[in-house]
Amino acid sequence: MSDTRPRLLMTQRQTLPVMQRIEQSFNISGVPEHKLTTRELLDAARAFQPQAILFSTGLHLRHDDVAQLPDCVKIVATVSVGTDHLDIAALHARGIIVTNTPDVLTDCNADMAMLLMLAAARRAGEYTTLMRQGWGRGLAMDEMLGTRISGKRLGIVGMGRIGRGVAKRARGFDMQVMYSNRRRLPAGQEEGATYFSTVADMLPHCDILSLHLPASPETDGMINADLLGRLPRGAIFINAARGALVDEDALIAALKSGQLAAAGLDVYRNEPNPDPRFLELPNVFLTPHMGSATTETRSDMGMLALDNVEAVLNGRAALTPVKN
Repeated sequence: MSDTRPRLLMTQRQTLPVMQRIEQSFNISGVPEHKLTTRELLDAARAFQPQAILFSTGLHLRHDDVAQLPDCVKIVATVSVGTDHLDIAALHARGIIVTNTPDVLTDCNADMAMLLMLAAARRAGEYTTLMRQGWGRGLAMDEMLGTRISGKRLGIVGMGRIGRGVAKRARGFDMQVMYSNRRRLPAGQEEGATYFSTVADMLPHCDILSLHLPASPETDGMINADLLGRLPRGAIFINAARGALVDEDALIAALKSGQLAAAGLDVYRNEPNPDPRFLELPNVFLTPHMGSATTETRSDMGMLALDNVEAVLNGRAALTPVKN
């Protein structure tokens, strides 16, 4: 008997609860042994003729790629908040619905920003290196000192769900929260944070700067040498948003010169092969784009993506449709 369940093409494994739901509810061609490339995805789509595609960031579908998708595809569900890896206009022009997974990863991404902030300020990478080298000597009172984040002035660029989550956590450290956003928040959401209409105006007041906005043509490379130079010397820079927001040459120069004391980075322009110069800098704490990487959050993301797929294939509206 033929399998009449909806055909779903997966580009990578999901968490166990998500995989169990997929195997119960969908007809799949198999579980990939590795994360598929765009070319592998297109080849698999032509062979399997799926109604839905489940994938995530790191796999790009640009205009020419979208043109090669078979007509049977009704929805592409990205297991992510970000959609900068997709040509949404081209997908919509093909009549393909695009969905993402907002809200469910807010807490974990805000937690990651705080991890980066603490690790960069307290030189966690250098301490770990010292321990792995055997430690073996006493440290002087003025040696390998970090920066106390309690009471510091935190500037947040992008005060959406995740930015507000970081602000909430920062208040637990008695930090002074400032933010720059396209629009000023209602007073009830500001919770005492100070608003700046431009990033440039906010930067001279920031001991720590944290990015929390999506990548777009307008924001590409927005954090450049000029803006980094407006920070107080010795500031700390955090990016758990998107690597494309940053001019990495300018960031590396600021870290080498001491304009920035340290940085905590979870995202890079060239993923998964970031600029090797970052590895040479002891004052950078690096993680491999793992902001949502907890069992709870990745499961919630996968489940929401499947909710979207089932809604669309059953003739209902997607829970989280993405607009152009």
